[in-house]
Amino acid sequence: MAEVFKLNHVSKIYKNDGKEFPALKDVSLSINEGEIFGIIGMSGAGKSTLVRTLNRLEEISDGSVSFYGQDLSKLKPKEIRKIRRQIAMVFQSFNLLGQRDVLSNVMQPLRIAGIPRAGRKKKALEMLKIVGLEDKKNEYPSRLSGGQKQRVAIARALAADPKVLLCDEATSALDPKMTGEILELLKEINETRKLTIIIITHEMSVVEKICDRVAIIDDGKMVEAGEVKEIFRAPKSEAARKLVFPSNPFDPSDEESRLIRLVFDGLAANRPFIAELVEQTGKKVNILSANTKSVGGIGYGQMVVELPKDKKEQELIISFFKNGGLSVQEVNEP
Repeated sequence: MAEVFKLNHVSKIYKNDGKEFPALKDVSLSINEGEIFGIIGMSGAGKSTLVRTLNRLEEISDGSVSFYGQDLSKLKPKEIRKIRRQIAMVFQSFNLLGQRDVLSNVMQPLRIAGIPRAGRKKKALEMLKIVGLEDKKNEYPSRLSGGQKQRVAIARALAADPKVLLCDEATSALDPKMTGEILELLKEINETRKLTIIIITHEMSVVEKICDRVAIIDDGKMVEAGEVKEIFRAPKSEAARKLVFPSNPFDPSDEESRLIRLVFDGLAANRPFIAELVEQTGKKVNILSANTKSVGGIGYGQMVVELPKDKKEQELIISFFKNGGLSVQEVNEP
């Protein structure tokens, strides 16, 4: 599998009034051809700065960024412009031209590239068909819904046949229904066109739905990276746990009791583990919160339970769940 991007010890420091502000701190990661890769972090974590280093819109302070093995810092302006034509971007704000109709908006990058009008019109219509908006070609952006505007933006991004699609908070301005539809469209494009897609977001639900792998950025550092399903099952960093764990407003009822998080998937989701616990051991737990979701197309469930205060009973219950194939993690684990 070809390596599209490789970042080695990348740092970025902004300078203002003689002061230094580190935005990225020693970030190393790789993104492979054909995958949907998520970059997630809270506001100000550095994820947008990181994605701008991928097409050298942001010059790095240290380290290296390569695209298909080419070190971007060593390329001349003409070579960088050629690289950027292979890396399309989709933004939260759509960035459509309000005074031009849908077809003209999709044709815009082809016009800039010097493609003859007949050729760019044909290509634009093909792209609109892919995103399901062929019938809106003569409409203006002001008459479109947010989801339709984002579909037009995606069609425009695809028009130049890029190798990579960067989606910077592309669903943040959309309601849940539209978000789901756009994510399904991106997944379909990834599968049918073998396009590498990079999703920048602050929402774990976006990553869980379509990403293959994810990097978690916190305070400019990459604190965790790996397959989405593995990070969901057992997040190792505090930042990942905050993103993955369900909100739980309850504290243990006793200072000697413990809260644990159980994760189950696939066939395990159909087993009545709590009932089996009571039947087989006679022990009980207090269920504080529970939910289910799709992670990479697989149904997952998670549950936060309070264990009894007796230490031996706690270990017996934890062993029971682990032996049943569940992932078990302390909720308040440091």
